[in-house]
Formats: sequence, structure tokens, C-alpha cells
Amino acid sequence: MVTLLVRILLIVLLAWCCAPFHSAGVNALKDSKTIATGMWGGEHILLEVSRNGGEVEFDCARGHITQPLALNGHGGFDLPGTFTPEHGGPVRRDETPASLQARYSGHVDGDSMTLTVTLEKDNVGTFTLGRGQPPNLRKCR
Repeated sequence: MVTLLVRILLIVLLAWCCAPFHSAGVNALKDSKTIATGMWGGEHILLEVSRNGGEVEFDCARGHITQPLALNGHGGFDLPGTFTPEHGGPVRRDETPASLQARYSGHVDGDSMTLTVTLEKDNVGTFTLGRGQPPNLRKCR
């Protein structure tokens, strides 16, 4: 009888102690989770994530994400940035490429990311990236 009572008390004590701590930890992680820093690569794209944003390299363009890459509670993101088209051939000294306003949106699941780049209402493309994976870029010439 005493052993059963001790077991029940231990179970109640563990449930009471651990449940609030676990819930608070999960919510805190969901609210403040960011995309892992470092290289994310895929076909036609390289994303270099830092604590302050990200640099993106495409086959014939480059981009910049202008704030930390924070995830919502479902692993999604929608961030502002820029997109600068490039061209083949030499770049003239007085040539200043135009940076366009862009949106970088998508979803992260572990070490896999789906990223969609949009300029106003035009979809530049949707890319699949892997954390630590080398990119497969074909720079325009």
C-alpha cells in the first residue's frame, strides 16, 4: 500500500514539475527560433545565413535578406529583402545594377528548406535547399 502511494505521489510530482517547464520551453523556442546560420545550397541557389540576415547568390542574380531569418511556430518565414539581376559579359565601371524589392518566403523542416523569391507579384522561383549542402550555380557569362 505504501509503495503504491509513493509511486502515485512521484508520478504526480513529476507531472506537476515538468509540464509547466516543458510548455514554457516549447513556446519560447517557437517564438524565437531562427534559421540555422551557415551555408544552405541547392540547384541554382546559395543562401549564406548570418545572425543579421542572409546573402543569396543565384545563377544570374544576387540578393540580400535584410533582417534575422526568424521562423514562425510552424517553421515558416516571410522576409523582406532585395534582388539584383546580373548579366553575362563584362561589367562596366560606371554600371550600377538596380536592386529590386523582394520577398523571401518559405518553410524549414530540419535541414531542408523550401524558398520562394517574389518581386512584387512576379515569382522569380521556388528553390529547395539543404543545410550545409553545396550549391549548383551556373553563373551567367
